[in-house]
Amino acid sequence: MTPNSPIRALVTGGGGFLGGAIVGQLRARGVIVRSLARTRHAALERLGVEQHLGDLADAGAVDRACAGVDTVFHVAAKAGVWGPAEAYRQTNVRGTRHVIAACRRHGVGRLIYTSSPSVVFDGRDMEGVDESVPYAGRFHAAYPRTKAVAEQMVRQAADARLRTVALRPHLIWGPGDNHLVPRIVRRARRLVRVGPGTNRVDTVYVDNAARAHLLAADRLALDDTLSGRVYFISQGDPMPLWEMVDAILGAAGLPPVRRRMSHGAARGVGALLEGLYRVLRLPGEPPMTRFVADELAHAHWFDITAARRDLGYAPLVSTDEGLRRLAVWLKSQPWCPGSPQKTGRA
Repeated sequence: MTPNSPIRALVTGGGGFLGGAIVGQLRARGVIVRSLARTRHAALERLGVEQHLGDLADAGAVDRACAGVDTVFHVAAKAGVWGPAEAYRQTNVRGTRHVIAACRRHGVGRLIYTSSPSVVFDGRDMEGVDESVPYAGRFHAAYPRTKAVAEQMVRQAADARLRTVALRPHLIWGPGDNHLVPRIVRRARRLVRVGPGTNRVDTVYVDNAARAHLLAADRLALDDTLSGRVYFISQGDPMPLWEMVDAILGAAGLPPVRRRMSHGAARGVGALLEGLYRVLRLPGEPPMTRFVADELAHAHWFDITAARRDLGYAPLVSTDEGLRRLAVWLKSQPWCPGSPQKTGRA
């Protein structure tokens, strides 16, 4: 355990992709870890994690989970690009309000909040911007809208008793991913290159994102001037979006995306599908939305100088090494079309 490491920590969403990585790194330090999630997870059981079952919208469950810890990593959120706005508000806004209130009630000293760069994305190119860029003036999805509200709540909660930091990791991926990578792989045959194909984006390997959270907790213990601040977190090596998509497909043993569509056409299709899904109350989410079209067609990469300087952050796992690890993991996944189980290869 490092001198400034948490002694007892709560990770909301500890059974999730990023939350699980944070839990693993905390346990490797010898930290006593508690998780708050809606279901029990065998992997956390094996790590000796105390599991509290409950929903972020339940103030009592959140309060009980925060009792007796010195640091909270608030990772859990409702993610996605579609769904009832109220469901996003309940988890992302109301849930975060409950976390802050419980931290105050129980004298928790440090709160590390997992935010998202989407809180500043306004549908236009963002290239090398830093944390001074303002919040977006308009949102086409409930997720970034509610995350922006929650992030501001966390930053405003910073005071002499509760030190807070908000981190904005961008497009987290790696072994164990249950969102981005499966989404790309399962939709491989239907994927279409939207826009010029040269727009660069940031991503971050999961272990790097998790380490940034631990570094933030460590530095908050030493420097209270960091409290209330926000930091972009990435690989620090933006690359063309479709090059990264093709690399993930390659790790899954699948061919690159060839079909193309203009940004305008994709946005028009997205608007049409959004309307149809609302009017007809169709299940699931539209194959395209305006928010997704904007993200696929524009550059969004960020200056991580502040994280390097203030947190001592550096992406220790390179993109190439991360892709190698991802390929090994994907071979063991029965849902992956390119895995030996699917192809019959030994």
